[in-house]
Amino acid sequence: MTEKKVMVKIASGLEARPVALFVQVASQFQSSIYVSMQNKKVNAKSIMGMMSLGILEGESILLTAEGPDEEESIEKLENYLTTVE
Repeated sequence: MTEKKVMVKIASGLEARPVALFVQVASQFQSSIYVSMQNKKVNAKSIMGMMSLGILEGESILLTAEGPDEEESIEKLENYLTTVE
């Protein structure tokens, strides 16, 4: 299992379009991927789950992945969340 704490740098936070793109990136991987924030944990491949977190720019989240491509999945998702558009 791989875990990484990441600060979101997307200016609009994770609203509809950025969440959809995040879920697309997460869905490319075989690993089970979860996003935790405060006391909530959701499947990173679920648009509704991700939207329910209401993640804003500057907030820290915990990415957790378990599976054959866990390290690559965390790396790609971190890159997506921290690359300023």
